[in-house]
Amino acid sequence: MKGRFGKKLKEASFAVTFRDVILVPNWVEVEPREIDLTTRVTVNHRLNLPFVSSPMDTVTEAEMAIALARLGGLGILHRNCSIDDQLKMAAQVKRAESLVIRDVITLAPNQTIGDAIDLMQKHQISGLPVIEEGKLVGLVTGRDVRFADRALRVGEVMTKKLITAEEGTTLEKAKEILHANRIEKLPIVDERGALKGLITFRDIMLRGRFPNAARDEEGKLLCGAATSPFDLERAKKLSQHVDVIVIDVSHFHNANVFRSTKQILDEVEADVVVGNIGTDKAAEDVLTRLDGVAGIRVGIGSGSICTTSEVAKAGSPTLFATAQVSDKLREYGSNVPIVADGGIRSPGDIAVALAAGASAVMMGNLFARCKEAPGNLVAIGGRYYKQYRGMGSPSAMAKRYSMDRYSMPSKGISEGVEGWVPYKGDLGTVVQELIDGLKASMGYAGARNISELWEKAQFAVMSAAGVEEAKPHDILLPG
Repeated sequence: MKGRFGKKLKEASFAVTFRDVILVPNWVEVEPREIDLTTRVTVNHRLNLPFVSSPMDTVTEAEMAIALARLGGLGILHRNCSIDDQLKMAAQVKRAESLVIRDVITLAPNQTIGDAIDLMQKHQISGLPVIEEGKLVGLVTGRDVRFADRALRVGEVMTKKLITAEEGTTLEKAKEILHANRIEKLPIVDERGALKGLITFRDIMLRGRFPNAARDEEGKLLCGAATSPFDLERAKKLSQHVDVIVIDVSHFHNANVFRSTKQILDEVEADVVVGNIGTDKAAEDVLTRLDGVAGIRVGIGSGSICTTSEVAKAGSPTLFATAQVSDKLREYGSNVPIVADGGIRSPGDIAVALAAGASAVMMGNLFARCKEAPGNLVAIGGRYYKQYRGMGSPSAMAKRYSMDRYSMPSKGISEGVEGWVPYKGDLGTVVQELIDGLKASMGYAGARNISELWEKAQFAVMSAAGVEEAKPHDILLPG
């Protein structure tokens, strides 16, 4: 191979995948139960688990984002919907629980019971503060309106004698006040009697039930959302409601995408994760041409429903991409976290991705199997399955909101498939299995945390025969 094209083949990189490698066991001084899985998902936000759900319309809507954040991870709301619908999902996540609710839904005394009932149902809440001339004058709850005439005025049924607290009230003090007065809602007011927030018994109980939850500075659940690099309007509106914005494009290393993303970076306050990228050159261009990037999403063509590598014969397997980008970031002394996206099938794959330099992993297939995923549940052959489709699949592309990611006019072909994945039940059970397996993998590597895994983990490349030998073999398995 002396010619120009022969040289290309001779110098071609080995695009290693999760199936090609195994972690080599190290000297161990830590037990799996002692391993710390906390990590940074962006420059400014930490998670208690390195798990991020993919922004796909059969994976992440409000229910998944709430459930995953309560367990310590992060959900990224899909954008295959209108801006208003995505904002409503973000509001649901942020209102799910908080020490102090700041964006309180309120009523005026002259509004009707019907108005109160409609607001409670719309926002899935059980009580509303009543405001008149800027001051708190009452509280109306579900009990007050349950059998009342919808035409009555709120002021006729509301509770007027209220127990309140001042700004800066601690969690323990709020518990004392709620218990002493046998109430479930504690309004926070200033010296003029203006409502500044609301503490509820429900939110306090949820904090106790989910102590590992990923939260923002106000105690609300962390929330992320996806946007096209060309949708500045969506990005700016999302920035007011979410903590993380994910630039959602199949191939980020593109001049037009860079130009549009630069404008988003300049005009939004939320942390921005860019991607997907797959090479060290792409990582270098992100670091040198874009200011303010808070995270990088890597991997092209590895997803179980992605056909890019097959159709276009182009891609960068997630493990290969993670190692390339990680090395380039270290070369530049950058601390921008990497989110490895695509191809994760097991806790061992998560460990390998983290060992290659990722701070977190993004998963679609594994989370699409859960009750909290929005995909439809179907029965096939006596077993239950959940609908799962790629955002480049024909049905997803049929919705106009996905057109700017996989543009039909420019590509003219789908880059994803749709089908079903086995139903696995609630997210908590699936996540616990991932936690246990990941800690076992990290234990073999002798790593107490993800930072140690970066330094201590060693890989061995497996042959095709080795891959087969690593599976259960020479035995008849049930089922």
